[in-house]
Amino acid sequence: MNTSSIHLNQQNFLTHIIDEDIQSKCLENRLWSGTPGDAKFQELKGKIDLAKIRTRFPPEPNGYLHIGHAKSICINFGLAKKYNGVCHLRFDDTNPEKEDQEYVDSITQAIKWLGFNLVENNKENLYFASDYFEYMYEFAESLIISENAYIDEQSSEMIKQNRGTLTEPGIDSPYRDRPSEESLKIFREMRDGKYPDGLFVLRAKINMKSPNINMRDPVMYRIKHVFHHRTGNKWCIYPMYNWAHPIEDALEGITHSICTLEFEDLKPLYDWFLNKLRDLGKLRNPLPKQYEFSRLNLSHIVTSKRKLFKLVKESIVDGWDDPRMPTLLGLKRRGYTPNSIRLFCDRTSISKSDSTIDYSLLEQSLRDDLDPIAPRAIGILDPIKLTITNYPDDKKEICYAPTNPHNKEMGMRELILEKEIWIERSDFQEEAIKNYFRLFPGNLVRLKYAYIIKCTGYLKNSNGDITNVYAEYIPETKSGTPGSNSVKVKGTITWLAITQAEKVLVNLYDRLFTDSSPDSGNKNFLDYINPDSKKTITAFLEPNTIKQNNTKWQFERLGYFALDDKFSNKNNNVVINRIVTLKNSWSL
Repeated sequence: MNTSSIHLNQQNFLTHIIDEDIQSKCLENRLWSGTPGDAKFQELKGKIDLAKIRTRFPPEPNGYLHIGHAKSICINFGLAKKYNGVCHLRFDDTNPEKEDQEYVDSITQAIKWLGFNLVENNKENLYFASDYFEYMYEFAESLIISENAYIDEQSSEMIKQNRGTLTEPGIDSPYRDRPSEESLKIFREMRDGKYPDGLFVLRAKINMKSPNINMRDPVMYRIKHVFHHRTGNKWCIYPMYNWAHPIEDALEGITHSICTLEFEDLKPLYDWFLNKLRDLGKLRNPLPKQYEFSRLNLSHIVTSKRKLFKLVKESIVDGWDDPRMPTLLGLKRRGYTPNSIRLFCDRTSISKSDSTIDYSLLEQSLRDDLDPIAPRAIGILDPIKLTITNYPDDKKEICYAPTNPHNKEMGMRELILEKEIWIERSDFQEEAIKNYFRLFPGNLVRLKYAYIIKCTGYLKNSNGDITNVYAEYIPETKSGTPGSNSVKVKGTITWLAITQAEKVLVNLYDRLFTDSSPDSGNKNFLDYINPDSKKTITAFLEPNTIKQNNTKWQFERLGYFALDDKFSNKNNNVVINRIVTLKNSWSL
């Protein structure tokens, strides 16, 4: 992976924690067999873990990754790399109703696309929570036998009602003191499929009067006769996330379980489960520790799966990979590079304070990534014809332009100048306004890489639209020749010879929402859809640009653009997406 954009020495509260852990030697003597397992398994087959730390990224395979996930991915994989550790990709597939192999494949591909390696020392660090169902079940039986868990048969509504509030304690279930033998018998029958969905649940026996509602006898297992994408119909009881999560971390030898702030109130429960299982001999020290950081909040987007699904379902966007979506699929198709996304994540702080990052930081990260490496090309998005009246009718003249001004090794491009050329409509005005230095009658400008011209007139059609601009060129002012700067001008415009320019379709993308926080408060995010977030136009492109096997360019004076692989070459079309403008031009 190219880590040039990752500040591996950047300090934050997480690195301070890890530094202290390493210095205190509390992470030493951890056992790892190369396979997740409980205390007995690791003591039998494990050796001292050579990884200094172990982190994990644990997505649920029920949707596509978005830019917020990229932050967590970069943190977990980045810390593992910094400390000569290992980061696990673990799919938290404990809720089979919403999960699918399609999401597993998409998430795995997205992480690899971002540039992170799942293989360390010839070992693929790809795991599934469903592989630990037997351990979770065994551990649950241990809690029942030790009278730390019980079977409850209250309805889900009653359990919720008796849970209490932030100001009122919960009420003990009438089944809280059910004999452990009876709870164990029912639990085993639940696994055997003898009961319908919702009849029983397994709950931890903690404290119904705890000020932390999460500690009020949380549900550990529920009955669900649902097909699982990996285990099939083997199981009809499934663990709740709050029970499964700490076990998954412990079995995998995770040292630092890093999650976002919404899980902070669950930390006491995380520790309670781990400590109980250690005391019962199921797990061994050192146990995983959970740490929280503020999630990535980016302006002008929504990341809720429900809201993103609504955008797709109501055809506001063209699918999960629509270039206006904050999904990694969408960003990739729009033209964002893995390095630009890693650079963006690196530029956002790691802290415990919630804040919103302006979308322009993501756009600037793309510019900074592509500027030194992207080949240049000329594109004319809104063309108007310009005739150089004193230029010979049959003359074709080569003008030279650098492929990238920051890298001479990329060579030069050849542009053909002719009598009739395309220019941008915005590069001409009938009457000059203040600080406008481009074409207007009587004004001089330079045709970039070519000559200085003087506007001599223009032509309108019957609708009053300008159809042709006329100019004369000054022969002794060709760029790169002696005396080319003898005439001083303030404006430079781009151009393409009409007979040389290649016609392409260009999608001009902009931000999907006009409001910086479209779903904050009581807002209906659909009220803030930007009607101009996508415009498809026919434009002209410098010849041979596509044939150079490049897929991303800077169109001079316009911005950064990328080939849309999804639609290009269909019906011999070339479709190009604007990634970002050359400068931040957002004004809504």
